Amino acid sequence: MPERALADLIADGRVHLFDGAMGTMLYAKGVFINVCYDELNLKAPDLVRDIHRAYVRAGAEILETNTFGANPAKLGHFGLADETAAINRKAAELALDAAGGGARAFVVGAIGPLGIRLEPFGETSRLEAFELFKTQARGLLEGGVHGFVLETFSDLDEIREALRAVRAVCGLPVFAQMTIQEDGATAYGSDPEAVARALDEFGADVVGLNCSVGPQGVLEAIERMARVTGRPLSAQPNAGLPRQVGDRKIYLASPEYTGEYAKRLVEAGARFVGGCCGTTPEHIKTMAAYVQSVSPRHVVSVGFEPPAAPSGVEPVPLAQRSRWGRKLDAGEFLTTVEIVPPRGVDPAPMLAGARLLSAAGVDAINVPDGPRAQSRMGALMSALLIERDVGIETVVHYCCRDRNLLSMLSDLLGAAAHHLRNLLIITGDPPKMGPYPEATGVFDIDSIGLTNLVHRLNHGLDPGGNAIGAPTAFVIGVGVNPVAVDPERELRRLAWKVDAGAEFAITQPVFDADQLERFLERIAVFRLPVVAGIWPLVSLRNAEFLANEVPGVSVPPEVVARMRRAQDRGKDAALAEGVAIARELLARIRPMVQGAQVSAPLGRVPVALDVLA
Repeated sequence: MPERALADLIADGRVHLFDGAMGTMLYAKGVFINVCYDELNLKAPDLVRDIHRAYVRAGAEILETNTFGANPAKLGHFGLADETAAINRKAAELALDAAGGGARAFVVGAIGPLGIRLEPFGETSRLEAFELFKTQARGLLEGGVHGFVLETFSDLDEIREALRAVRAVCGLPVFAQMTIQEDGATAYGSDPEAVARALDEFGADVVGLNCSVGPQGVLEAIERMARVTGRPLSAQPNAGLPRQVGDRKIYLASPEYTGEYAKRLVEAGARFVGGCCGTTPEHIKTMAAYVQSVSPRHVVSVGFEPPAAPSGVEPVPLAQRSRWGRKLDAGEFLTTVEIVPPRGVDPAPMLAGARLLSAAGVDAINVPDGPRAQSRMGALMSALLIERDVGIETVVHYCCRDRNLLSMLSDLLGAAAHHLRNLLIITGDPPKMGPYPEATGVFDIDSIGLTNLVHRLNHGLDPGGNAIGAPTAFVIGVGVNPVAVDPERELRRLAWKVDAGAEFAITQPVFDADQLERFLERIAVFRLPVVAGIWPLVSLRNAEFLANEVPGVSVPPEVVARMRRAQDRGKDAALAEGVAIARELLARIRPMVQGAQVSAPLGRVPVALDVLA
């Protein structure tokens, strides 16, 4: 693997997954705490390698070597100081073997504290600490690591010496992670802001936290660190605090709990997440499902240069692909209403709503694909029924959650053969959000990768660059959130989507025209037609639900207050107020956007038509 490969991963702006606890897994397999866990690299290599492999299978992209305590000071307690280089070298080789030589995951050399205090709080000088760390770093480098992770440090002076030692032996990337206590500060009293600034100043490639007090405490600290550093952030919390159960210490935070917090950590700004004490491959597997829905780590990249169509194949011009594409190309205002497919096999109510919309002159019907991970009639089949039986065009959501790359390719070729033309490509909500929490997400690629794939199909090529005959004629849409928790990340992802071939965007439901206007100003450089999502509120409960429980939606307090006042006058008054709010918003934003997507709340199509009237 190229020496700069891990540096490229750090620079790609996406979210990536570390592994979990090595010590927890060794303990679970019967290795007691009076044993030198680092020596197991030499004495029980198969055991260590198998644990690494379990984390790779769980979805970890970055493996840490089993060397947290493999420095001469700690190994000296077991009479193993002279074995420092051999233990570290073997640890790196084991992790690399489990990672397929680096083909399946990166390997970073784990370096922990010396276990002794540095001056002025102890007898060990900084120079001595530097030399001890350098000995360990050399052994890891000889073993072939792709980078280093300095973890669970409490003393900023000590981690600085560890970083200096690594830099003295190589220029590989370094993750620098401190640990905090229940009060949110390190054992030496440094708060998260001071930690972030110091690690940034020391020159770490990635700064962050690990171990500590559990996911919630780490989340609060990461939120504070994100405000004061531009470095990528990493977070690897414990699975809560351990409980003494018999003669064992057990970490009780479930995989679901740590997975949910992994997603929150990403939303707070962390780009590298994983687990520390108490986390297992099951925790990492669940984290992967949650994190992928925010910013999946596996992205199929087919290059940002437009692919050259095979000889004799001409891509279909936008205006000729569909009526939706023609109006996009002409800069005309578009209207679409979202109708959710039925839960069962009867499409009659959906088709009745579609007929109302067609008669009203709506341009297209927006068909979601399993929103909030709920099982409904498939979006492609629903759209096919609507276009066949009603004659109105659809904009079909197509998400990456439920299908692997080959399945998506098959679906899209079939959709093209049936003349479904308009796509809204989305990553999809994780299965844990829905009523079938044991279901598994696939996420072979995310919305950026799928946009690349569809763009290639439109040029007559499959993902491998093979000709498919006539090109497809999809109009490529993507989702965008003007009120994202991390607006910079949202802008970066939109830029990648545009580079990948996006031709229009539909926003999440918007309730604040000023927020939308500011967002549109920032993305004007992309020259991408934007269709604004509008949700007519039907009740105070509906407003409160969207404001507090739906990710990616922001309902201003004044809107909720209006609905509360209207609710006091009765249900009909609340519905009328919700429609009035939506109409006012549409009138305000109409000059800013190229279209409006109005939701039919609870399937109530007449409410959506009232907004467009």
